[in-house]
Amino acid sequence: MWGGPVVMAIASVVMSSAAVGQPLSPAETAGVPIPEGRVEMAVAALDDVIGDVMAATGVPGLAVAVVHEGRVVLAEGYGLRRIGEDAPVTPETVFQIASLSKSLAASVVAGQVGEGVIAWDTPVAEHLPWFELADPWVTGAVTIGDLFAHRTGLPGHAGDDLEDLGFDRRTTLERLRHLPLAAFRDDYAYTNFGLMAAAEAVAAASGTQWEALSETVLYEPAGMTRTSSRHDDFLARSNRAAGHVLVDGSYEARFERRPDAQTAAGGVNSTAIDMARWMIMVLDDGSIDGTPIIDAEALLAATSPQAISSPPRTVDARAGFYGFGFGVGYQPSGRVVLSHSGAFALGWATHYSIIPSADTGIVVLSNAAPVGAVETIGAAFADLVQFGEVTRDWLAGYQPMMASISEPIGSLVGTEPPVDPEPARTADAYAGTYDNAYFGPVEIGVEGDRLHLSIGPEPQVYPLRHWSGDRFVFDIQNENAPIGTISAVDFSLDETEAMGSLRVEFFDRAGMGTFRRP
Repeated sequence: MWGGPVVMAIASVVMSSAAVGQPLSPAETAGVPIPEGRVEMAVAALDDVIGDVMAATGVPGLAVAVVHEGRVVLAEGYGLRRIGEDAPVTPETVFQIASLSKSLAASVVAGQVGEGVIAWDTPVAEHLPWFELADPWVTGAVTIGDLFAHRTGLPGHAGDDLEDLGFDRRTTLERLRHLPLAAFRDDYAYTNFGLMAAAEAVAAASGTQWEALSETVLYEPAGMTRTSSRHDDFLARSNRAAGHVLVDGSYEARFERRPDAQTAAGGVNSTAIDMARWMIMVLDDGSIDGTPIIDAEALLAATSPQAISSPPRTVDARAGFYGFGFGVGYQPSGRVVLSHSGAFALGWATHYSIIPSADTGIVVLSNAAPVGAVETIGAAFADLVQFGEVTRDWLAGYQPMMASISEPIGSLVGTEPPVDPEPARTADAYAGTYDNAYFGPVEIGVEGDRLHLSIGPEPQVYPLRHWSGDRFVFDIQNENAPIGTISAVDFSLDETEAMGSLRVEFFDRAGMGTFRRP
């Protein structure tokens, strides 16, 4: 039972807090105090931190902004917008911010929740009657909040493979119904297009397009003048960065990532200055420059834990949580931190970290594929604010976590072809159209004695190399297939060779990679 000394001790903490002008509840009490001037000291130390991280990783360019007590206290650019050119990164340089888009999108939805247009628990089916999932009951029950918290049961990154093949937003969302579901509201799996479906429902409820809604609800009221949810607007900016990937140890601006199909989840482009404005708004419960623009209660729901995103691996480890579009965690100091990272394997990595109890936040935007640089800078700043020193080698911790994003995929990667392969059938035996409800048809064509595979609305064509018997392989490279990825293609034909199927290894990550020839 609670009583006696325990109650008196709690009362003493609350009363002493109130006596110094800090009426904190027990849940708000941190274990480590932040002395006056600590944030300013942390800001002063950032140049050295950033210089060390850039030297260690070779990241071409960074833009960094820090906010504190309603002001931008740091806004700097470092390095170059594009390797081989002399244009420097500035605080006004526009970057693709990748998955930081989710937190901005959640802010937009919170704005509409506050206006009574929608609610976090509104079923998506009320406004997107064409949207379906594999289970009819889940289709009717799934809410805006479920999709923003990644707790629908959809497999991780559902729909990203369709986007890579060139399918548009509507087609990708419609085809999610073919994917198997895990436990509804009990299984966390990060999905860009699940969140995009929720955003489309909010836009439909608002009678406009998501891109326009984001402008009117958030970007314009918050003074985010260089922020857009359209890739064409990014391309129209003269002061914009280029994404870079590592090729044989050197960074190259080789690819363009056009994320319009999933814009609410990953398609926003912005600047460090604009993101600083947004962080000030979050820290002030939806207000900026003294003007409320996002309902505080609706925003609090977004920044509160809604799903366990990282279960603890040991009994002494802290769990990670996800709100509606926000990562929610707990620092060793006992302080809540709101954070999110963004990553495009084709050349972008971004991060923000907000410590509400310290009234401060940092955003780091980079023009290179993820290597842990942006997270390291964010973690070092959080350490400096809370402890006055950097507590560990954060880059050594984050680099292995990020390495998998750029590692080639495929069971045959690093494997030499058989020296004495089994012979293939004649090329014509494999030729034809093979159907798949999720991916659509695959066409196996013949040129001379060589096969190729064509797939997608504007067919992407991949030459096939014989491996052994009825197995072929092809090289593929896109946002979800890093440089060096190899996919096996296994044919299974009947005795007459008139009917059969093929399985594409790369497309089978959700168990949907089998195509059938009637």
